[in-house]
Amino acid sequence: MITKATLEDVSALNKLINSAYRGESSKKGWTTEANLLEGLRTTEKELTETIQNQKNTILKFTENNRIIGCVLLIEKENQLYLGMLTVSPELQNSGVGKQLLQQAEIHASALGLPKIVMTVISVREELIAWYKRKGYIATGAREPFPASDVHIPISNQPLEFIVLEKRIL
Repeated sequence: MITKATLEDVSALNKLINSAYRGESSKKGWTTEANLLEGLRTTEKELTETIQNQKNTILKFTENNRIIGCVLLIEKENQLYLGMLTVSPELQNSGVGKQLLQQAEIHASALGLPKIVMTVISVREELIAWYKRKGYIATGAREPFPASDVHIPISNQPLEFIVLEKRIL
């Protein structure tokens, strides 16, 4: 079941997101960034602030009273920004991510926004290919990767984002 996340979900979302992107647990799934980055993907403070912002929506995928997936959607001018698409590492390739993407498109349509945009680390070729199979296209735009005390690059490759988008209206 996909519903809107609330402040009561922050702790579970934080555990899920960090387990899917960083550390040993993330290596069970194919979307890990553990070979590229150390540190946390997000924090409870960041998630609380995100949920409290009226322009943001976090959709959660719940099964047996457990959050197993989520996606962050941010209203930005004439588009919806999609970020932090997360599926529990042991449940990846089960269709949860695809269902969250479809719900994001419904959300964008309901807001009257004509496209969804996202940024993906350029070296994540397998992930970029997955999004392309879902109808997203590379715009050619690139953005610098923000180094911080949270996202700590450990890769020898220079990291940057590519921008993908999908027109939905």
